[in-house]
Amino acid sequence: MTSDLDGLLDRLASLPSIMVAFSGGADSAFLLAAAVRALGAERVEAATAVSPSLPRSELDRAREFAAGLGVVHHAPGTDELSREGYRANAGDRCFFCKTELMSVVAPLAAARGIAAVATGTNADDLRAGFRPGIRAAADAGAITPLADAGLTKAAIRAASRDWGLDTWDKPAAACLASRIAYGVEVTADGLARVAAAEHSLRGALAEARIPVRNLRVRDLGDDTAKVEVDAELVAAVADRPGVLAAVEGYAEVRLDAQGFRSGAMNELLPYPERYR
Repeated sequence: MTSDLDGLLDRLASLPSIMVAFSGGADSAFLLAAAVRALGAERVEAATAVSPSLPRSELDRAREFAAGLGVVHHAPGTDELSREGYRANAGDRCFFCKTELMSVVAPLAAARGIAAVATGTNADDLRAGFRPGIRAAADAGAITPLADAGLTKAAIRAASRDWGLDTWDKPAAACLASRIAYGVEVTADGLARVAAAEHSLRGALAEARIPVRNLRVRDLGDDTAKVEVDAELVAAVADRPGVLAAVEGYAEVRLDAQGFRSGAMNELLPYPERYR
């Protein structure tokens, strides 16, 4: 990993300046910290897109993290819901989301005199094979220093821990739209309903002393929600079915027996290869 990390820092140091599309997750947080190491805080800026798909708590954490590094942090508004392809929520929804993101962040970087816009895409993301959003960002000119250096998610977490970043073990925090089943229209109300359900359920699990780490409330359509928690905690939640009553706004709430897994909604696509 050392050579990969050295390669990342060398690549970043070769840039005049950089704006990181900063979701607040472990990958983009590590990229932001690496950019500061390579370039100095004065040549690095961060931009966190604000929209109904971003939980407010994630924005607050992103601001705090950027402030801790001493970099300028922007919170521009994006309007994914104005894009028909995003609302339609087919398998290529992320393409329209990233297109919207770059339509806002790229002009912001240009106006600030920043030479490059980078995303936190890692080497595992490229190998996953289902990332229409990566294609959109690349089409818009974004660079992917972590992936280019061959850094995997595990390597990024290990390096983040070594650097003392509190994001090193942060659970995956995909956008709220990823909770809505493909084919179910994405709306502001639907995103808010998922956010409220997850917030309430996390509180109920804490009261029940079930130490959940990864949690998702998936909107399957037809007023049905599926709850995913860490696989090792499924049995504990199943033994306390009353906890699921915290998920309001749905006629039916199911507990996923397999437990949490990133990209679970992709499993429901009959032909995911069409969106690769």
